[in-house]
Amino acid sequence: MMSTSDKSLNRRSALRRLAAAAGAGIAAPGVFRAHGAVPPSETVYHASFGASGMAGADIGSLTASKHLKLVAVADVDLRNTKEIVKKFPGVKVYQDWRQLLEKEKHLDSVNVSTPDHMHGPITLSALERGLNVYTQKPLTQTIHEAREVAKLARDRKVVTQMGIQLHSSAIHQTIAATVRAGTIGKVKEVHSWSGKHWGDTKPRPDRKDPVPAGLDWDAWLGVAEERPFIAGYYHPGEWRKRLDFGTGTFGDMGCHILDPVFMALALTSPRSVHSEGGAPNADNWGLDSQVKYTFPGTAITVDPFVLHWYDGDRRPPAEIKSLIGKHALQDQGSIYIGEKGVLYAPYFDQPVLLPADHFSGDALVHAEGADHYIQFVEACRGNGKTSAPFDYSGPLTESVLLGCLATRFPKTTLDWDAAALAVTNVPDANRFVRRRYRKGWGPLGR
Repeated sequence: MMSTSDKSLNRRSALRRLAAAAGAGIAAPGVFRAHGAVPPSETVYHASFGASGMAGADIGSLTASKHLKLVAVADVDLRNTKEIVKKFPGVKVYQDWRQLLEKEKHLDSVNVSTPDHMHGPITLSALERGLNVYTQKPLTQTIHEAREVAKLARDRKVVTQMGIQLHSSAIHQTIAATVRAGTIGKVKEVHSWSGKHWGDTKPRPDRKDPVPAGLDWDAWLGVAEERPFIAGYYHPGEWRKRLDFGTGTFGDMGCHILDPVFMALALTSPRSVHSEGGAPNADNWGLDSQVKYTFPGTAITVDPFVLHWYDGDRRPPAEIKSLIGKHALQDQGSIYIGEKGVLYAPYFDQPVLLPADHFSGDALVHAEGADHYIQFVEACRGNGKTSAPFDYSGPLTESVLLGCLATRFPKTTLDWDAAALAVTNVPDANRFVRRRYRKGWGPLGR
């Protein structure tokens, strides 16, 4: 059986094989562009915030285009930059992301592939400078930041893309096209889930460990409050479990798994959200979340429309599982329940229409896929558009993060006013809509 990391690598490899042929040749170094698009004859001069892990994967996928040149990276842990320097001779290395933005004046684009808590500040700072931006999911760590990022990207008229690379795949595009075509009729509800366990029920360890050589711990904390370094607890991978740095399983996988749901159903902002459990403790996100959203109806759904989310060990109830018949309920996926049938969409596996005898032949509406990364590079060069710009991925992120927020208030329905960015019936919930930045580490110029 493949591990989760093996499956992720296979997904990335599959998407890279979908890459379209890039355009014409490479020209001289670029200059700062206030409105994003680079003439097609030029190279896109690019910097990465992050140098290993998901950042390393992003760098590899972006530089697969012969039209993008990596000129600088910023990583708070200089140990992470050694392989990048070997692979890209001449690349400039920074330990402070603020210095990179201040000193590199000839950039066209950047990717933001840091822990979640720094997505918003770095993305906003790059957008302020008129740069094209590729930011990993979730787009930001707070709902307020997601709204700000989408608005600023719109105002600056730059090219943007959120790192939900499967959004551009043929599988996710086919799911959306099939549902939008009315194949299963109006959708009554959707049940989505992820078997990941990005949470922790234990308290923070009461200890202080030496900071490793090469790691700037203060810079790693960034906007978060100061605290001692604890080996193996935050850096490099466990931060997703921590309230101040990650977004738990829901934030990590919700933007991926709910993406085709939002794309297919043209969902707007929810009216309310209700958590049944998996509450966080003082330091960490909870485990085994179960969240229910109520949305206004769309042309593709009934009104009201209900979306259910489960993670960790929680799954849809037996009566919902029965709708997929002999098919195994995979570790991640969605079940779309329509007035004329059901679409079962295992995460990054071929969707299935059910009951099988109700649909003749291949009733799926097949759509073409594209390479999410090459799409971004080409859009920066003025060729086409991205499929998950911040105008789309910002509202998606807002809804996912509202679900994360709801887990802090189990057994409580939160009424949501999207225009005001406010929970109207539980005032205490609004302190989690935005965060206070530690002085000096918020968006530059703010």
